[in-house]
Amino acid sequence: MRAEVWAPEAETVELVVGPDAREVRALTRADGGWWHDDRELPHGTDYAFRLDGGPARPDPRSAWQPAGVHGPSRVFDTAAFAWTDDGWAGVDVRGRVLYELHVGTFTPEGTLDAAAQRLEELVELGVDVVELLPIAPFDGDRGWGYDGVGLYAVHEAYGGPAALQRFVDAAHAHGLGVCLDVVHNHLGPVGAYVGDFGPYWTDAHHTPWGAAINLDQPGSREVRAWIVGSALRWLRDFHVDALRLDAVHELKDESVPHLLAELSDAVATLADALGRPLSLVAETDLNDPVSLAPTADGGWGMTAQWADDVHHAIHALVTGERHGYYVDFGTPATLRHALTRVFVHDGGHSTFRGRAWGRPVPPGTDGHRFVVSVQNHDQVGNRALGDRPAQRLPSGALAGEAALVLLSPFTPMLFMGEEWGTRRPFPFFTSYAEPDLADAVRAGRAAEFSGHGWRELYDGEVQVPDPQDPATRNAAVLDRDERTRGEHAVLHDWYRTLVALRRSVPDLASGDLSATDLTWDGPETADGPWHGVLVLHRGRARVVVNLDDDERTVALDPTVEPHAPGTRQHGEGSAGAPLMLAARWGEVRAVPGGLVVAGRSVAVLVPAAEA
Repeated sequence: MRAEVWAPEAETVELVVGPDAREVRALTRADGGWWHDDRELPHGTDYAFRLDGGPARPDPRSAWQPAGVHGPSRVFDTAAFAWTDDGWAGVDVRGRVLYELHVGTFTPEGTLDAAAQRLEELVELGVDVVELLPIAPFDGDRGWGYDGVGLYAVHEAYGGPAALQRFVDAAHAHGLGVCLDVVHNHLGPVGAYVGDFGPYWTDAHHTPWGAAINLDQPGSREVRAWIVGSALRWLRDFHVDALRLDAVHELKDESVPHLLAELSDAVATLADALGRPLSLVAETDLNDPVSLAPTADGGWGMTAQWADDVHHAIHALVTGERHGYYVDFGTPATLRHALTRVFVHDGGHSTFRGRAWGRPVPPGTDGHRFVVSVQNHDQVGNRALGDRPAQRLPSGALAGEAALVLLSPFTPMLFMGEEWGTRRPFPFFTSYAEPDLADAVRAGRAAEFSGHGWRELYDGEVQVPDPQDPATRNAAVLDRDERTRGEHAVLHDWYRTLVALRRSVPDLASGDLSATDLTWDGPETADGPWHGVLVLHRGRARVVVNLDDDERTVALDPTVEPHAPGTRQHGEGSAGAPLMLAARWGEVRAVPGGLVVAGRSVAVLVPAAEA
């Protein structure tokens, strides 16, 4: 590697080589604020840059930070790895089953290599794409990863860049795609030295984390190239299949084209060159289909985007929670709106925001362009205790939620451990070394949950886990022994069955929103958890979810006939199998004109020829 760095305001730039700074070289100024050195730095060489005689700083494009965010960079030769995935044709995320995974808690070891040893479990579940939470370097060894400071490197505690290459290669060998969660909207509070090099931030815009990343002010051309270059590098040099772009609504860019459109076009060009699909998935709070519109039409050109309203509609209905942003959710009519039109707030008033919000999804939009879930790192981890739904809901309710998401017209995503109803929490945790910052995080976390109905939800004073305590991270490590015990094992089998049905039944695999509907038998509103029966219509298929504690009779058309061979059964008390009954949770029996469904039970019905 030949050292080069963008430092437009520096008078001198020196290259510091070796862990003991045994060699210092003056770099040569080039056009556009760039500085360079003509000599090669071999793989494994430690180096840093010194600006105007100041302290040595890591490379803004560092590929490897083995000594942490404050230490020198190390040269990493991405071409040295012996890939074995020459036959990998790639995967488009639309309509696939995604699995969100936090490397640091997926296994007790908390490394990419340890996670790779568990990939066969995901294959057996039916997962198509593994989505890794951010792996950029951050201060300390424990954290969610959303406070990373290096867009080009891999957190050393996870194994560094070589471990990511091994993980992706292993995933492809198992037939799994890999999606990397990347954060471009801000940098963490510790170790973000890029501001020493140039105008990476701007006060012209602000975000929840302070000054915005500079995307449209003087110097922004190189900042944008820094971001786009990092994205292309993961897709090209690390063979990653997709990127999930964190909170893109905080990318403050008033220029044309928008950064996301520029990124989308660059990724499309790379996909053509590589001969395999590459996907960009945006997390956005805007409820605006501009994210999916083609760049030629002024859109951002994303492959897909997260649709949190679907989560909110299911969660509020099943749990009865109405605090915070759940205030406008919780009725079956709202759930129907989410399942058929995606955005609940699509131009109408948002009570939580206090104003009109969103725009409608255009008719004919493929439902697979929206990623939905009933659990993810945000919706679990941003609860006061990081508690999972399984800690509060009966297994029948969990089974119903799973059916609504996995058999929906969207792209479903599971959060690690959800598939067996883990009761291990996923609280927010950090490992900052600076005492003042650690105290500020503790205080801020406690203050965040002092209101918004959390005290009522938890029936008393909320004791937020200390983010800095190692025990908080340890509590989040998955307990795989749960998978083989009692209702956990039954739920795990249920998830496998739902995924298999999604793959094998065309009506359940479809992303056609116009062929989706929801009917119900029960109250229109509820002060707490809703009690009644939902029927999700997916073309000719039906998904019946009884959220009542009591047995309910459900009229269905076409008629359900008994004694279908090979019917899958789950839960206690499973009875005889109707012809069109493909899967069930709990006791279900056919009666003339419909079904009798036990309390907290689920039935999946498909056309007779596909049963």
